[in-house]
Amino acid sequence: MERGDLAVVELQRNSTNFAKVIEEIVKIEKKIFPKHESLSRSFDEELRKRNSGLLYMIDLHGEIVGYVMYSWPTSLSASITKLAVKESHRRQGHGEALLKAAIQKCRTRNVHRISLHVDPLRGAAMGLYQKLGFQVDSLIKSYYSPDRDAFRMYLDFDPK
Repeated sequence: MERGDLAVVELQRNSTNFAKVIEEIVKIEKKIFPKHESLSRSFDEELRKRNSGLLYMIDLHGEIVGYVMYSWPTSLSASITKLAVKESHRRQGHGEALLKAAIQKCRTRNVHRISLHVDPLRGAAMGLYQKLGFQVDSLIKSYYSPDRDAFRMYLDFDPK
């Protein structure tokens, strides 16, 4: 999927640039997420699982500006496990483009529901998820840490 001077690319496990892409994403991950929420140590392991995928957005110069990681633990459900955009590239529609691309990938697997977790204090993220049809399912106390909760959100599709 292309968006002006940006492109959303699916990371292929057997691609020659797999290690380089993971290295760049780990750098972004470390800058954005607190240590206990970061997958920086386990990205490679997570992506080697058969039921996971990663889409990343690159600019004209090949710089990775954001990524979304998703998985489909069952044939009926999927989960958005990470969505991140570099701070200098936020509020430009990149997160929305990445999330829409991940939703489309999940839809091709005929899942009935996509879920995710989000900190209720992250207003921009909440607004994006709601804009794309996600609804709050429940509040999960101490999800991120003893003093940080999360909303579990979901997006349902009509079975075909």
